[in-house]
Amino acid sequence: MRFPFALAAAIIATTAVVPAWAQADRDPYSGAPLPPRARETPSPIRDRFYIRGTFYDPQLRTNLRIDPSFASPGVTGTPVSGERDLGMPGRLRQGRVDVMFRLRERSRLRVDYFEADRSGSEVLAHDVVFNNQTFAAGQLTQTSLDWRQFDITYTYSPIRNDHLELGTGFGVYFLQVDAIAQAPAQNQRQEVTTATPFPAVPLDLTWRVSSRWAANARAAFLRVNLSRFRGWYADLEEDVQYRFNPNLALGLGYTSMRTSLVRRGGSTPGVFGMSISGPEAFVRVSF
Repeated sequence: MRFPFALAAAIIATTAVVPAWAQADRDPYSGAPLPPRARETPSPIRDRFYIRGTFYDPQLRTNLRIDPSFASPGVTGTPVSGERDLGMPGRLRQGRVDVMFRLRERSRLRVDYFEADRSGSEVLAHDVVFNNQTFAAGQLTQTSLDWRQFDITYTYSPIRNDHLELGTGFGVYFLQVDAIAQAPAQNQRQEVTTATPFPAVPLDLTWRVSSRWAANARAAFLRVNLSRFRGWYADLEEDVQYRFNPNLALGLGYTSMRTSLVRRGGSTPGVFGMSISGPEAFVRVSF
């Protein structure tokens, strides 16, 4: 697995935030030691930092159509199912990681990175127009589809107490899709890559059920509608976690991500839709 963006963001944010914490036990004006803070019950509401490693076991459904570049109106590619027509696996077992920094008592910054890389090999049941080539029925075609997602989310919590935190704010989702189709026997190969950032409106909810149990839910929805591009993305996650000690928690959850993208005209026109949903188990380290 590769997490270059998430790790880089974690290093930068840690450099900026840790010095502020180191000075929090002294008066900012006189430098005199401050009185000991009242003891707080460790919980996701009180955590100032966490890093979470997750094992994710989702089911995937993919539909795509890659149109010819700069095609005349009405000329399109062939709609296909990634799993049924191209032989891509319908399940994906892998890890993911996310990191959170609490900037102030009510402000949080979360960084999340996820990738889903799949490949398949299938004898085509019918002709498939993929970008600028036609792959004929009856020939063995190899395909790959790589999905990259890097999210930065800021939330502010107007409601925050020892048992409940509710926050919203602003997020940016960077999405990238890379699709390749090739028929080695016919010396055919086509590759299409598209990437776009999406603004998002997030909603985060945390409920401390007891001193060790907590429930979390977060959602984000975004939509873009431009002259040649439109799309939407929805992200929903729910989990329950048990805290073994002040710095370690284990949890189970469910995550669902759905997207639909349409690009008209230009060099990479087409339609792409994908859903990724399934259970997850995670280890969460915090302080």
